[in-house]
Amino acid sequence: MAPHITPRRPERDRKLRGPLMLRSEQQQETTYDQRLLESLGHMDHDWKHADPWRVMRIQSEFVAGFDALSEMPKAVTVFGSARLGEGTPEYELAREVGKALTEAGYAVITGGGPGLMEGPNRGAHEAGGISVGLGIELPHEQGLNDWVDLGLNFRYFFARKTMFLKYSQAFISLPGGFGTMDEVFEVLCMVQTGKVTNFPIVLMGTEFWSGLVTWLREQLLGRGLISPGDDELFIVTDSVEEAIEHIVSAHRVMTDERLTGCESIADSIVE
Repeated sequence: MAPHITPRRPERDRKLRGPLMLRSEQQQETTYDQRLLESLGHMDHDWKHADPWRVMRIQSEFVAGFDALSEMPKAVTVFGSARLGEGTPEYELAREVGKALTEAGYAVITGGGPGLMEGPNRGAHEAGGISVGLGIELPHEQGLNDWVDLGLNFRYFFARKTMFLKYSQAFISLPGGFGTMDEVFEVLCMVQTGKVTNFPIVLMGTEFWSGLVTWLREQLLGRGLISPGDDELFIVTDSVEEAIEHIVSAHRVMTDERLTGCESIADSIVE
């Protein structure tokens, strides 16, 4: 079945260039990330002149992110595909996840886009919770979805990933493509190597994830490429209730002060 993509509305024909919003039908040829990583074919690869200024731009993204999210209360990041929109079972599940997280006392963070990023934001917003979107500049991408209450848009993937890791205490992943897989394995690597601790990971959708989990256990664990127990750094479930309970149970032994609650950012959103 072809993926269901939420139709674009005329008022959403806007492009984000890092933190800037532009209304234009012109397609940009490259992004800041691409120009940073490519060494040929673009005019700004003269590192003696361009890269020192680029460092300042990168630094500004971290400063803006740290400033905007510094008073974030306990939060859960939800990953998922932009291509499964309203009307699909996955979207309704995503919306339910956002609502349940809010009812459990968590802020909800997503990548800020459509589809399975929009669903959790919508569920959180409708339940009166904190709905955060961390967008990324892409050549073909739209802006932040309409259900984001606090939104930031990033030029660079690595700055955006840092915010996901720094300001979340758990991660839920719904079905998705390469971008979702990148995020899931980034989080798994951080937990496996002890860069973040006591961070529960939930993969939602047993039919979608079961093949990957089997491969991890047969190939990576079976061949000694990961250690025993690494295949248990996450749970796989279809139950929103089980997902939330897994996170809440893990957090009972956490000492992160954000888990005691912090209402200041919620107050600023309401204002």
